[in-house]
Amino acid sequence: MPDSRTGLPRCAVISQPMYFPWVGMLEQIKHADVFVHYDDVQFARGFFNRVQIKTRTGTSWLTVPLAGQKRGQLINEVQIDNRADWKRSHIDQLKQAYEGAPFKREMLDVVDAVFCAQHRTLADLAQTSMGALVNYFAPIGADKSFMASSALGIPGSGTQRLIDICIALRATSYLTGHGAKHYLEHQAFEAEGISVSYMAYGCKPYTQMHGEFTPYVSALDLIANRGRDGIAEINGRPEPWREFLHKSTQITTSL
Repeated sequence: MPDSRTGLPRCAVISQPMYFPWVGMLEQIKHADVFVHYDDVQFARGFFNRVQIKTRTGTSWLTVPLAGQKRGQLINEVQIDNRADWKRSHIDQLKQAYEGAPFKREMLDVVDAVFCAQHRTLADLAQTSMGALVNYFAPIGADKSFMASSALGIPGSGTQRLIDICIALRATSYLTGHGAKHYLEHQAFEAEGISVSYMAYGCKPYTQMHGEFTPYVSALDLIANRGRDGIAEINGRPEPWREFLHKSTQITTSL
């Protein structure tokens, strides 16, 4: 199922939208030809409305408050609680945490560009924040398509729905994060002519403030410390699923 327009392989990434996510998400976007915000699946506690930053006293959370959340709500149904000025709180935390960072102003400009618009739902905010990061590191978003699963009109759940989305998008490969190894039916993809890879995250160290390097913080950290040159640290690569699972098994048995 190559792209009928070019005849070339086409890689799809399908992921829940996340609030100013870590560099690993940008690595997935870098390798995608089409990125689908998986916004019409059930919301669960995780990194969808919160992300870590580094501070003088350790890592701290930036959390978007949610309004009237109910069990079973889809991500695109979850509304933001704007009764408190959480945007000002996040800006203040970022200013304090990155005081003295060489590209602090550029990082804050990225955040301001997201905050200047009113977002009613978590999905809208998260997608906008991801788009702002991609726009900052512009080359990783070049010649890519971005869309929401809710706009595709493809029903179902689990592996089969992911396959159906890939088929609709003429994808020849599917790239995913590590959590999918617990539920993904890899051979069902292959039966449809779609290869599956996992992201081998680069986690490339760069000069950070506040102690020992950690990659598991918002990509805003990369902007504040490295500016646009930080694109050099967005360097993970896809790894075929059999190789990935084999390595994961070796690591588990050696513990």
